[in-house]
Amino acid sequence: MNALIVILGAGLGGGVRHGVNLAVARLAPQLDFPLATLIINVLGSFLMGVLAEAFVMRGAGGHPLKLFLTTGMLGGFTTFSTFSLDAVTLYDRGEVAAAGFYVLASVVAALLGLIAGLALARTLLGGGVS
Repeated sequence: MNALIVILGAGLGGGVRHGVNLAVARLAPQLDFPLATLIINVLGSFLMGVLAEAFVMRGAGGHPLKLFLTTGMLGGFTTFSTFSLDAVTLYDRGEVAAAGFYVLASVVAALLGLIAGLALARTLLGGGVS
């Protein structure tokens, strides 16, 4: 049953990722930068922080909703393998500065997103530092 929960979540997360890709392409069709992947990874990290605090750090590690949301939806939504391909593609095109910026911005912003998610969940749930 847990496998089905994860599969359903991953399918939904992948659909949401596709929607973000389409939205960014519509809003910035001329942009030759993997902005959608950057947004997805930062938002996914933020949401993982919220969920980690809400579930894992509160003793609900094996809860089916945790599997659905983290392993399933966020696993299907975030795109770190795509991030890696985008970074190398920028580098291969000779856009070394853009590739370096993209890697640095992705990693730093994703970490900050996770920290912000943890802080938000701790504030809303009334918890302290774990």
